[in-house]
Amino acid sequence: MKKLSVLTLVAVTLFITACKKSSNETTTGEEQQVAEKKGEVLAVNLEASKVDWKAFHKGGFAPRWGTLAIKSGEVSVEANELTAGDFVIDMKSIKVDPASVTEKDKKYSELEAHLKNADFFDVEKNPTADFKITSVTNLAAKDTLSEAPNKTISGNLTLKGKAVNVTFPAKVTVVNGTATIKAKFTVNRTDWNIKFGASEADPAEWMISKDIEIGIDVTAGKK
Repeated sequence: MKKLSVLTLVAVTLFITACKKSSNETTTGEEQQVAEKKGEVLAVNLEASKVDWKAFHKGGFAPRWGTLAIKSGEVSVEANELTAGDFVIDMKSIKVDPASVTEKDKKYSELEAHLKNADFFDVEKNPTADFKITSVTNLAAKDTLSEAPNKTISGNLTLKGKAVNVTFPAKVTVVNGTATIKAKFTVNRTDWNIKFGASEADPAEWMISKDIEIGIDVTAGKK
C-alpha cells in the first residue's frame, strides 16, 4: 500500500507539473473569425522583420533551421495595444542555414529543394502562407525587463491552403508609433496535412519529427 501511495503521489505530481508547463504552450483549433483592425494601422518593416524555423529528427537529433521572408503585412494598434494584424509569408523564400547540415553526405541545397516540393510545402502551387490575428489577450509577464511574453495571440495560420487557428504566448510592445511582436512556438505540421515522414509504421519515416518550431520577430511602424 505504501509503495502504491508513493507511486500515486509521484503520478499526481508529474501530472500537475505537466499542466503548469503546458499553460503557455501552443494550442491549435478550428479557423476563427479574424479580429477587426481598430485604431492606427502600421506597416510591417519587411527589412527588420523575419520568420525563423527549426525542425528536428525524433529525440532532437540532427536539427535543421533557416528563415522565411515576410512578403507584406500590417498591424493595428489602439491606446498602445495591439488589436489586429495580418502577414503574408513568401514560401518560395524558404532557406536552410548551411551550418545546420553537418553530415558530409548531405547538402543544405538539397533540403531546401525538398522542402519546396510537394512532399512538404509545394511552393509552386502554394507560393505564400498567411497569418491573420483573431485575438490578443493579456498574459502576466514574469519579468517585465526581459523578453518574457506579455500577451497571448491567436491567429489563423494558412499553409498549403488550409487554415488552422494557433494560439501562443508573445512579447508585444507598442512605443512611439512602433509595434514589435516576438514569439517562439511549436506546431505539428500534420495539422496542415504535411505528412511526409510522418508514418510511424516505417522506422525510417518515424525518425522525422512532426514538430516545427517557428520564431517570429516583427516590427511595424507608421506608413
